[in-house]
Amino acid sequence: MEYKRALIKILTERLAGKRRFIQVIAGPRQTGKTTLARQLFKETKILSSFCSADDTAEVGSVWIDQIWESLRVQMQLKNAKEAVLFIDEIQKINNWSECVKKNWDKDTADNRKLKLIILGSSRLLLEDGLSESLLGRFEMNYLGHWTFAEMKKAFSFSAQQYVWYGSYPGATELIKNENRFKNYIRNSVVEPSLNRDIILTTKISKPALLRQLFEIGTQYSAHILSFNKMLGQLSDAGNTTTLARYLNLLGQAGLIAGLNKYSTKLIVEKLSIPKLQVYNTALISALRTESFEEALGDPMFWGHMLESSVGAYLINQANEHPDIKLYYWREKNAEMDFVVKYGKKIFGIEVKSNTEKINTISREEFSACFPGARLILVGKSGISFEEFMLTPLLELIAGY
Repeated sequence: MEYKRALIKILTERLAGKRRFIQVIAGPRQTGKTTLARQLFKETKILSSFCSADDTAEVGSVWIDQIWESLRVQMQLKNAKEAVLFIDEIQKINNWSECVKKNWDKDTADNRKLKLIILGSSRLLLEDGLSESLLGRFEMNYLGHWTFAEMKKAFSFSAQQYVWYGSYPGATELIKNENRFKNYIRNSVVEPSLNRDIILTTKISKPALLRQLFEIGTQYSAHILSFNKMLGQLSDAGNTTTLARYLNLLGQAGLIAGLNKYSTKLIVEKLSIPKLQVYNTALISALRTESFEEALGDPMFWGHMLESSVGAYLINQANEHPDIKLYYWREKNAEMDFVVKYGKKIFGIEVKSNTEKINTISREEFSACFPGARLILVGKSGISFEEFMLTPLLELIAGY
């Protein structure tokens, strides 16, 4: 049976309701956006049309007018009260947002119940078009990287496999051959994300610097690293402002983020040294020379992989649920791996492998700085890694 992600239920309910907003499906590459849209297309009971701009980019926005008008004609011929148009890879059409706005507003004025779902592989291009022309007309639906619960149910992944091989569904059949797996991640995820989603769509003065920053981000995921120290690792000249901007772009592409330090003072948060965090641990293993077995045999390195895996889960949850904010915390020798803020609740999260010692000083200092904050220990002497990763984050923090 084909696995269906939770977002399909939300979109099904929205399609069944009144025509209010354009539904946008956005998220990193290779997370199953097109698959989910096609599942929804097959299941919808109203008149629908699924079109992809993959092979029609040279036609321009006239193509959107054509497919839109074609569905209007079908509605009239079949006396259909409502219909839904799916457009995949819409960001490949020049001036797509203006064309969508024109057609959407025309249907609104004509009281025509033609609903729209758009999606694309470049989140940066999608969001640019949405902010330019379609403000107030759309709902954003973020489809992030797969959770451990999803990978376990859909592909029978073990916790250790999830930590090393990450959560790109298209790569699951390749994990028995690590070279093929790593080549897939590099060629089908990393290169298109860097080239098509960032370099070709944004003004990048130093592409080589962007690539080096990505490689450093994978190497130092789960590490707190100042921009000055990053510059010391780079062969291409740059400055901290450029690095901060490039790191932000890598985050928007669903590759690597820089977490801010948690503080009750906004200026301290904004000026803090970033903690590097991958969105998917496959990005780490794909650029490493070790095998799965060799990584497991290195306790210190595996501990960093566990922390990166927890961080990847948390940052994707934060993108999916805007009320969740993710940080880290450090003061001198005291450190909290992650800090989750949900409403007025604060949660300090420590990740410990079986070989790591529990730092009681960090817990005491964190509690003293933020009275009332809850502490969650993942791993040794706390909630197991597997249980933490299988429990929905909102459900977990509701229990504390």
